[in-house]
Amino acid sequence: MVLRKYNGMQQEMPQTFSSMLDRFFNESVNTRGFSGFTPHVDACETENGYELEIALPGIRKEDVAIDFQEGKLTISGERRFEKKEEDRRYQMLETQYGTFSRTFYLPDNVDPDKIAAHLQDGILMVTVPKDEQKTMKRQIAISGGEEAKTQSKQKRVVATENGKENK
Repeated sequence: MVLRKYNGMQQEMPQTFSSMLDRFFNESVNTRGFSGFTPHVDACETENGYELEIALPGIRKEDVAIDFQEGKLTISGERRFEKKEEDRRYQMLETQYGTFSRTFYLPDNVDPDKIAAHLQDGILMVTVPKDEQKTMKRQIAISGGEEAKTQSKQKRVVATENGKENK
């Protein structure tokens, strides 16, 4: 007996078209071998930083690496296929195995020294805090009119007193 995935469309579509779609969308990915996969990611920005949740079921923290360089956060790793019994013959294999790598470009206002990661229940949570010095609002004083003229005259006087003329 062959196990087949039920998608609720078997009665509405011809069997050949359904088989073609199954083969195209599902089997083509899994029959290429265990070369790699792309884990699903949820990313959001908070007031204090950025949060990434990466779905990595069945992966140990030892099999994941996180790097930050030149504004790029890269999360990579591997999910290994482990045969439980030699005499097993899989009818369906939808779990993706192999290596993965996801790269995210982060803005300049992050603090790379405070990036933290936690893996629990198959979800890798990466927090990237914003650098408070770069995100702090500052009030800039505007000079103009008579103040600017007075300041530039004072600079010229100081420059000539030192024996150097500044133009």
